[in-house]
Amino acid sequence: MPRITFVTADGQEITADATPGLSLMETARAAAIPGILAECGGACSCSTCHVYVDPSWYDRLPAMKEMEADLLDFAWEPHPDRSRLSCQIDVSEDMDGLRVTLPAQQG
Repeated sequence: MPRITFVTADGQEITADATPGLSLMETARAAAIPGILAECGGACSCSTCHVYVDPSWYDRLPAMKEMEADLLDFAWEPHPDRSRLSCQIDVSEDMDGLRVTLPAQQG
């Protein structure tokens, strides 16, 4: 089972067990990670599950689709090389050790 580390905006690190096939957003919600609002429930329509992917992991994740890229325009302080919507990242076994940081606010 892959373990994902979420770093909150205040620097707290929370490591959670992730189930392959579920999204990173679902993993965060199951682990009660503060800062993932996920107002649309994973429908890729709100950008309130925005995360910054650790630079060493960004290119190892599946490519971003156009809809996700468009929605990142509505995210709070998106980073051109690190921002992703956690609802659009499906967890796989090879994501063990993935680190993401949450923004100071969502939306």
